[in-house]
Amino acid sequence: MKSKWQKVILGNLINTNQNSYSTKENWKFVNYLDTGNITQNVINYIQKINLESEKLPSRAKRKVKYNSIIYSTVRPNQKHFGILKNMPENFLVSTGFTVIDVIDNIADADFLYYFLSQDNIIELLHSIAEQSTSAYPSIKSSDIENLEIEIPNLETQKKIAEILSSIDDKIKLNNKINENLEQQAQALFKFLFIDSEKVNYWKFGTFSDLIESTLGGDWGKESLSGNYTEMVYCVRGADIPEVKAGNKGKMPIRYILPKNYILKHLVAGDIIVEISGGSPTQSTGRVAAISQSLLDRYDKGMICTNFCRAIKPKDGYSMFIYYYWQYLYNQNVFFLYENGTTGIKNLDLTGFITSQEIVLPPKNIVVYFDDFCQSVFNRIFANGMENEQLIALRDTLLPKLISGEIDVSNIDIMEAIYDSKYRKNLNSPSDNVEDAVNSMLND
Repeated sequence: MKSKWQKVILGNLINTNQNSYSTKENWKFVNYLDTGNITQNVINYIQKINLESEKLPSRAKRKVKYNSIIYSTVRPNQKHFGILKNMPENFLVSTGFTVIDVIDNIADADFLYYFLSQDNIIELLHSIAEQSTSAYPSIKSSDIENLEIEIPNLETQKKIAEILSSIDDKIKLNNKINENLEQQAQALFKFLFIDSEKVNYWKFGTFSDLIESTLGGDWGKESLSGNYTEMVYCVRGADIPEVKAGNKGKMPIRYILPKNYILKHLVAGDIIVEISGGSPTQSTGRVAAISQSLLDRYDKGMICTNFCRAIKPKDGYSMFIYYYWQYLYNQNVFFLYENGTTGIKNLDLTGFITSQEIVLPPKNIVVYFDDFCQSVFNRIFANGMENEQLIALRDTLLPKLISGEIDVSNIDIMEAIYDSKYRKNLNSPSDNVEDAVNSMLND
């Protein structure tokens, strides 16, 4: 019952920044997580540092443990936070995080993580951050410790956290399935077009042999203005990772000239290439394939920004170009086609598509590969759509559960969210990429 919940100060339930790394520990390497490499409990990169040959970043000091909550102190509204479960050896996080360790016998770590991930708490902490005198809007550990929280007994905390965790686990499972599908498509491409002995008997050419045309992007106007009346969604370089993962992304709405829409709107089979940006360790040339499954999730047409270009492949070659491009990107080939030594780097797209030598397989093999990949993309985007629905469900339930508005005392944990059919899907296609590829080739 809600009447049994107690108001407490969060600092009475947690300890912050308890342990720091010391060189006396004689570690030979460190796995390091910086603040920008985790968002809403999703880690996208961990830097492995060999201490025998590399210098440890000055911010790599905070030690963590199982169930540590890490919360970036700079710009809380960017949501660089998470709760650590599976950690590599010798793991350190940036001093840009507050590390929160929950006192186990009085509070549940997952419950407090979900409390801190609520929009109203994030907004409150961000408003505190904006009042700080530091160079960037930032909070202190004490700002988190001083938060007031209303909590039920430990058993109820665990039950609430388990309901929310079940949804998050299903989202993670869908992401793992999508990664598995993507790996199989990449493995099939390499098996057919890179490692096959038949490659030695095929013709060679360039991407220009397989491309009908390329289209420039458009940025238009932020709102209706004069002749800028055609509302569109605009794919940016920042949207490419989301699209590749099967997610809808957060493409901005823009308004462009109707005549430009006719010339530049995207259709299924087009490939978006990022031509400006990059970094010393990440080249330009990132790509995303435009599928009908993606287009169907938007209520208006789609273009790319003028920092990207759209490739229109010849019929049947979309997936072949996409995965060949991705293969070469992973080989760091695109660093050879960049110009500009300072500031933003630009991709010499024309130079790349007209001079980079590639194999030109028989059309029937390319069409077979294209058909397979289209089915993979449909499944990836179906999982992405389900994740979108699950996220909406979680975000709706979160404040109601954490506040006690929904009484969980008589609720059984929702096994349907994580039932056996989803576990089966993880193995269909196979977790073993090599077996899956061989199976497909024998069909």
